Amino acid sequence: MATETANATTDVSTGAGDWKAGVAGGLVGGVAFGLVMAYVIPNPLLPVVIPSMYGLAPPAAPFLGWVIHLSHSAVIGVGFAALVGARPDLADGVGKSVGLGAAYGILVWIVLAVIVMPIWLSAVGSPANPPLPNISALSAIGHMLYGVVLGGVYAGIVE
Repeated sequence: MATETANATTDVSTGAGDWKAGVAGGLVGGVAFGLVMAYVIPNPLLPVVIPSMYGLAPPAAPFLGWVIHLSHSAVIGVGFAALVGARPDLADGVGKSVGLGAAYGILVWIVLAVIVMPIWLSAVGSPANPPLPNISALSAIGHMLYGVVLGGVYAGIVE
């Protein structure tokens, strides 16, 4: 007795954006921002501050800092994909996607770096706890760079 199996593919849009492009853009943007943190911003963000959010530093743990930072970057990239999925008109084209990414990067900076991170680090008793609000022009520029790269990579993948 013979059996036939038909293989068919169907593209189904959930309206949630392209999460894989969000992850990829988030990772590339995270590397760009990580390099700024490592070589421009004069404090131990990657080796101490970021790992201490999870009780993994001190002592300094630069490898763990990079892993955690890139994990955060990927998740935040998925958030960007969800935003684009909800409002595709905001990022229909590379220029609009890069602009939306820049704005998204600043929003991420305000919510996560300025407000959430100092509260979180205080709650876990980190010795690397910044003031609340944690306002830094270099951090804002780094987050905006993250968003610009995220938006550009996202657009390059989905188009």
